[in-house]
Amino acid sequence: MELSAISLGKEKKRAKSLKASKQLTLDNLPNAPKKASVEATGLVQKKQIIITGIDTVTKEDELLLKVGFRLKPSKTSFSKIRADLFFNEQKLNSVSITIPQSPLAADDFELTPVLDMKGINAGSHTIRVEIYELWSSGEKLSCTSKEVTVKYVPQTRESKLIRIPTVKRFEGVDITVISESDKNIYHEIEETIKKELVSKRDEW
Repeated sequence: MELSAISLGKEKKRAKSLKASKQLTLDNLPNAPKKASVEATGLVQKKQIIITGIDTVTKEDELLLKVGFRLKPSKTSFSKIRADLFFNEQKLNSVSITIPQSPLAADDFELTPVLDMKGINAGSHTIRVEIYELWSSGEKLSCTSKEVTVKYVPQTRESKLIRIPTVKRFEGVDITVISESDKNIYHEIEETIKKELVSKRDEW
């Protein structure tokens, strides 16, 4: 009888210890996903547009710009990107940028605006580029800008001097640049197509 009582006591102690260990294990389980979620959150990168550089090339009556920029974490995270160009703090031009979603395309791109410098006086001029993601509400997100000072020496002297140049071309490498004039043309085409569709419906 004594032996059976001792054995029974040992079994009860063993059952208690097993139950306690199971409870500890189960209690720790809810904490594991929290740690994982914290670590995963730490790995999420903030959306950024980084202007990697602005290079300038002076020609006889033109100033060529090469604006390099990078999208982080990836080009697939962005839509409705715009670029504004300023000359001596005066806005010259604003264009929309379409980013290709091809898996073969890189996340680094280049804008190449060409300025008509006829009539611009010699000296130091400030050029600033601002690139941002534009929401439908008009809010600017992931906005970034970079500024350079150019010492311009005209190759030919103009009788009439002007304060700011005009943008002759605004192109891009591996991207599609849509100017304001292009947007107006597309809008007119869309309106014409809509009117034709309406007139055809009336005929039916």
